[in-house]
Amino acid sequence: MRANHILAIDQGTTSTRAIVFDTDARPVATAQAEFAQHYPQAGWVEHDPEDIWRDTQAVAREAIAKAGLTATDIAAIGITNQRETTVIWDRASGETIHRAIVWQDRRTAETCHALKAEGHEALFKARTGLVLDPYFSGTKIAWILDHVPGARARAERGELAFGTIDCFLLWRLTGGKVHATDVTNAGRSLVYDIHRQQWDEDLCRILRVPMAILPQVEDNSHVFGTTAPGLFDAAIPIAGMAGDQQAALFGQVCFQPGETKSTYGTGCFMLLNTGTTALTSHGGLLTTPAYRLNGQMTYALEGAIFIAGAAVKWLRDGLGVITHASQTQDMATSVEDAHGVTMVPAFTGLGAPHWDPDARGAIYGLTLGTTQAHLARAALEAVGFQTRDLAVTMVADGANWPPTLRVDGGMAANDWLCQFLADLLDTPVERPEHVETTALGAAFHAGLAVGVWGGLDALSQTWRRGAQFAPAMDASRRAKLVAQWQDAVSRTLTKR
Repeated sequence: MRANHILAIDQGTTSTRAIVFDTDARPVATAQAEFAQHYPQAGWVEHDPEDIWRDTQAVAREAIAKAGLTATDIAAIGITNQRETTVIWDRASGETIHRAIVWQDRRTAETCHALKAEGHEALFKARTGLVLDPYFSGTKIAWILDHVPGARARAERGELAFGTIDCFLLWRLTGGKVHATDVTNAGRSLVYDIHRQQWDEDLCRILRVPMAILPQVEDNSHVFGTTAPGLFDAAIPIAGMAGDQQAALFGQVCFQPGETKSTYGTGCFMLLNTGTTALTSHGGLLTTPAYRLNGQMTYALEGAIFIAGAAVKWLRDGLGVITHASQTQDMATSVEDAHGVTMVPAFTGLGAPHWDPDARGAIYGLTLGTTQAHLARAALEAVGFQTRDLAVTMVADGANWPPTLRVDGGMAANDWLCQFLADLLDTPVERPEHVETTALGAAFHAGLAVGVWGGLDALSQTWRRGAQFAPAMDASRRAKLVAQWQDAVSRTLTKR
């Protein structure tokens, strides 16, 4: 019997999950494990790659077992990952030389400031579609090579390998046989020319990234290799890879120019499909590869918000305001409004459209009448305000206001948040039947590569709407809330 299930590995910022999908794109079984976050200094965020590798193996095996399947039933593995998080390892031993530096990490902010002062940002933006910010991988690579004794010389000799998490997992899954990534992850490195679709020598020289350390770049739907003996009870092709936000766009079947999705996880990321045109933003958005199939690139305009669900996690773990994220919906509905409280969650700086790495989180409007419910509501409202900022910027860059917004990710399960998004954007919000579309996008890429699905039309037919939220807020109330938000942001920015 032909293998007809896909295993998606969704390696996120705070957890690793594995989901088995059937040919109808329905999840059959899921396994998930949270892992430790490391904060060595203020603004620094690290992960132990060995934690991620351990959990990846465990959840993959658990999901297959829960589905009542064996490895012979799995047609392919698709990988999606937290983007920009940087790992460097020894090619001979496979051992990492430093903990992974996470996309949220701000330790290279001064480097980015210096590069801007030297006048390099225009070149980087023209070739990579990105701004000079510590968010991206390039300056993280250089930092590790500069701070691990002997690492830079070893890298120049070709002894070390760099990869984002997808690349690192592919290396480990194939037993060290394949060092490759896909265009969506390469395109977040600051050293990949998204127009010529190749690593850029000039940008590597400026950032001091040795080209010998870089992986091969492939299409998203591509048979990268097969799993090494001993990992599963049969070899499984690894046939799809995409960064988490591009995977979510693909999982939401936003295949036509103008179609837009917004994913709410640790951060929030809105992507607008721009087709074969790499639309240049003049308002602080990113131009990024959306996916490449059969050598044909599709681009997207992206707005990146660093903190969304992470603010709720802070309420839980930092303040003890809640014990579970799901409580925020009931708390938000228990009060008429946020009682004048506005949270600007710049815990690791502000992303698009401001790009202020030095900004820090702030809460305005606190009074003796402020309650835990008001704080919870303000945290959710901040997600809506930031999303609206992205949509406004996309329109300023020449895109149309989204006729609908497709949402996904863990926070999208919150009905109150979805309604608030519809109200603030004055646009219908659609939530799919299954909100974990990031994993589904990875599964789609893998399934296309091995023939489980015949093409994009077949994928589109699998999309099922779970709920729709129609805008209902009065325009004057919307304007008042937006003005209050803009005032709070202006007070928070360090670059005024």
